[in-house]
Amino acid sequence: MKIKTLIVGPIETNCYIAYCPETKEGVVIDPGAEGDRIVNTVDDLGVKVKYIINTHGHHDHIKANKKVKEATGAQILIHSGDAPMLTDANKNLSCFTGETTQEPAADKELKDGDVITFGNVSLKVLHTPGHTPGCISLLCDTEKICFTGDTLFNGSVGRTDLPGGNYKTLMNSLKEKLINLSNEVRIYPGHGPYSTIGEEKQINPYLK
Repeated sequence: MKIKTLIVGPIETNCYIAYCPETKEGVVIDPGAEGDRIVNTVDDLGVKVKYIINTHGHHDHIKANKKVKEATGAQILIHSGDAPMLTDANKNLSCFTGETTQEPAADKELKDGDVITFGNVSLKVLHTPGHTPGCISLLCDTEKICFTGDTLFNGSVGRTDLPGGNYKTLMNSLKEKLINLSNEVRIYPGHGPYSTIGEEKQINPYLK
């Protein structure tokens, strides 16, 4: 799997274009802003986007869904717990910033254990709630890569003081879904730099 990272929007969200190098079929994970830039990068890479995947429903992770969908015809995937956030500015918190983000509804609602396939690549959906009720991480076990959204960051975790957040639930997600992954698994978070599960066990106070 090849991964192109774009840092988009005022909150500097990591938008990932992940694709199979053999077939050039791919996904866009968390297109949170700058839709034209994302689409232009997809075109430059020659990627056929099969899915748009939102790791959760906050506005800074979904705001370019419509732009990317219209340009590529890709289906929008999000966990059922966060699906209502796509179309509701109050639920996706864009109203807090004075904006009204209302994106297309999900084409498919995900659940824990689902497998998303593009080309020769498969991502397993790990339901990792806490930051929001429907937060997910996306694990490619064969390549030891995990997109952790706003559940796990380099040296920190996602905030739980926003509507729908729950600290205890987030800690359970870390304990039950992420800490037990192989130390070699590289994490691609929703914000900030990359890391590995092994490094996080050493430096992240929330994983101790």
